[in-house]
Amino acid sequence: MVHARTGILGKQLLICVLLLAVWIAPATSAQELRPNIVVILCDDLGYGDLECFGHPFIKTPNLNGLALGGIRLTNCYSAAPVCSPSRVGLLTGRSPNRAGVYDWIPAAQSAQPDARDQVHMRTHEVTIPKLLTAAGYATCMSGKWHCNAKFNSPDQPQPSDAGFQHWFGTQNNASPSHENPRNYVRNGTEVGPLTGYSCLLAAHEASEWIKTQVASQPSQPFFLYLAFHEPHEPVASPAELVNKYRPVAENDDQAQFFANVENMDQAVGNLLQVLEQTGVRENTLIVFTSDNGPETLNRYRGAQRSYGRPGPLRGMKLWTTDGGFRVAGILNWPAKINADQTSDQVVSSLDLLPTFCELAQAEVPTSLELDGVSITPMLNGQEVQRHKPLLWCYYNALNEQRVAMRYGPWKMLAKLDAGGLPAAQNVFSGNSSSILNATLSEFELYNVDQDVGESRNIVNEETAAGTLREMMIREYEQLIKDSYVWPASP
Repeated sequence: MVHARTGILGKQLLICVLLLAVWIAPATSAQELRPNIVVILCDDLGYGDLECFGHPFIKTPNLNGLALGGIRLTNCYSAAPVCSPSRVGLLTGRSPNRAGVYDWIPAAQSAQPDARDQVHMRTHEVTIPKLLTAAGYATCMSGKWHCNAKFNSPDQPQPSDAGFQHWFGTQNNASPSHENPRNYVRNGTEVGPLTGYSCLLAAHEASEWIKTQVASQPSQPFFLYLAFHEPHEPVASPAELVNKYRPVAENDDQAQFFANVENMDQAVGNLLQVLEQTGVRENTLIVFTSDNGPETLNRYRGAQRSYGRPGPLRGMKLWTTDGGFRVAGILNWPAKINADQTSDQVVSSLDLLPTFCELAQAEVPTSLELDGVSITPMLNGQEVQRHKPLLWCYYNALNEQRVAMRYGPWKMLAKLDAGGLPAAQNVFSGNSSSILNATLSEFELYNVDQDVGESRNIVNEETAAGTLREMMIREYEQLIKDSYVWPASP
């Protein structure tokens, strides 16, 4: 009897253990599935500047491999048609206007009449690295920061205040050029002159951080924001690559640009090699994109090597047509994403915060009004449900239409005060009344699924135009109510 009872109790105990194991397993598996996340952001890379997006000469084998091994995004948008607001939008998941970052941020030298010396991403902004840190991630930023006017100064928040535990960066461009930059700062300490090219240096810093992180905390997931300066001016490229492109380039400046993009591709390849060597490549989600469209050749002195291409798109950087902010996009995650996909679903850099937080099981404050949505359904081959349109408002646009909206296949453009509103690089107490009270007018409508170059305005022909116009007005009015106004500089 004793043996029989012991046998029954043993079986019951075994069943309990198995049930407990089944109950615990999903949570453990969910934690293990949290990916490492890497965002690779280029600077002024045009929609048509990669081999895998149709460039006839530039060779980008590493990015070709990323695209072939994942999803190539043909309807990928940045948060703005210029660098600083685009970066702030990416990091916050919100229109940069809400953060008060309306244009590129110059380094503050003295008080400016339009308060641009004050512009920065404020400490209270909720960012990707802050949320992922709270969820247990290690975080690193390497490359171009450009989210404040007073870089490496206690007067304004720095990358560490945005949630980056390790950072290595510059305020704006690599100086004096991409070659041998001398303006990098690491965790608040000036590094001094460096030897090499900026993209390779930024990728090396990121790679060394990954090696240390994986060796010391192998079970801790990480978030890396690798923001290249390339191919923004002042362009400088290795001689051997420039020589490679001279036979197909119009001149040496164009050969420099072609070489610059390939050099950036090699930096990506170096990072991929380290991810493989450290054994984390399989469960690492990589997002590759650009901050805005390509610079216009010779738009300013020193832009003589700006040979970027918008592909079939209309406009360039600083435009609110698609050439300004429709950019190359690639998603790659070997453990999750099926290879060899091309998607025409609309994706925005504003979507990265909610997407990463869902994958990382990070809690987003319920009070935070996001302008992006999670694109995790796309990773499973499903449709992304976008609850509101994408809206851009750039008060310093080179084209007359300062406001743009993308909703489904539709792209709508509008002027402000019939084009009479003066251009502005900032919204501050001295001009906020005229800017924020301006009204949308002279609407244009394009079906960009059928007319990618926005060449035929169908606003007077399309029955949906009225509904889209009302939608755009409503979204714009909501945005300006939440747009930050800087006080005038003392």
